[in-house]
Amino acid sequence: MKKDSKIYVAGHLGLVGSAIWQTLKNKGYSNLIGRSIDELDLMDPHAVARFFEQEKPKYVFLAAAKVGGIIANNTYRGQFIYENLTIQNNVIHQAYLSGVKKLLFLGSTCIYPKKAPQPMPEDCLLTSPLEYTNEPYAIAKIAGIKMCESYNIQYGTNFISVMPTNLYGPNDNFNLETSHVLPALIRKIHLGKCLENNEWEQIRKDLNKRPIEGIDGNAPKEDIFQVLAKYGIQMLDINAFTGVKSNALVEIWGSGKPMREFLWSEEMADACVFVMENVDFADTIPENEGQNVEVRNTHINIGTGREVSIKQLALLVKEKVGFSGELFFNTEKPDGTMKKLTNPSKIHKLGWHHKTEIDVGIEKLYKWYMDNL
Repeated sequence: MKKDSKIYVAGHLGLVGSAIWQTLKNKGYSNLIGRSIDELDLMDPHAVARFFEQEKPKYVFLAAAKVGGIIANNTYRGQFIYENLTIQNNVIHQAYLSGVKKLLFLGSTCIYPKKAPQPMPEDCLLTSPLEYTNEPYAIAKIAGIKMCESYNIQYGTNFISVMPTNLYGPNDNFNLETSHVLPALIRKIHLGKCLENNEWEQIRKDLNKRPIEGIDGNAPKEDIFQVLAKYGIQMLDINAFTGVKSNALVEIWGSGKPMREFLWSEEMADACVFVMENVDFADTIPENEGQNVEVRNTHINIGTGREVSIKQLALLVKEKVGFSGELFFNTEKPDGTMKKLTNPSKIHKLGWHHKTEIDVGIEKLYKWYMDNL
């Protein structure tokens, strides 16, 4: 890419897209295009076609997607498969028709089987059943990988797929109805600390910024208590002498035993720009497949290769936030996949490695959260 190349970042206001946008700006790329959902509905094929015809971007980062945690994935199954397939189909196809030089499609490591070998290599894709709770989302992302591969093979395009591990960072989703595990833990434990310390000004400020089920900071205390309790944030014990509640409790879904890998979103963005600058589709084909008719598993894992249990993660968040209450792991709720660690050897061989470890990342994200209330 040249510094003045026209670059379209689809989903430039989201967690990954905003990080890619900032990384490109920091590196001196000056001709960036972004559209909010109000400006361009990526589910509208006619609108997407008009956009590509008018703007004619030369490079595309496809970071737009409908995403969520285990609750959202399992609850909105139809929406997750339909909306993600539609967005991908529209953008990838129009990128081909308009002659885009290179496209980077962002997927997720949930594409891998529930019982995938650990750490998960790219070539275990489609070898056994998926985790049920996120199957629709995973199938959509697998379709995106195969669409990029198929267009490359048939039309000679240069579309590359990258599969990031669990991401966290600035502009993360802290909506307790749809968020992933780490931002949800940070917000829940922060609110638990506020309850514990009777910091109602902070609680109301938080809810004014991000209402929960329509309950904002102007709601009566009783309504706030009720909605917080619904999401596992509540007070325990009543002092027999003062009648004042004490000891906050934060509920966490599952046993805390599942292992997860986390990558700072700005480092994911750095990896994406690195791939766009240095890697072509031909570089992603496994060596033993280059001369064969079958070309598979050209996608690239992007991760740290390091993991932490949900319990260890929650305790780290508790420490960084300064919460002294209780964490309750509700084993009646689903755990999801027990282990999901990427094998990042492919991206390592291509020349990229992560730098930010999880303890530092949690500190940075909590600071960002507090700075943006």
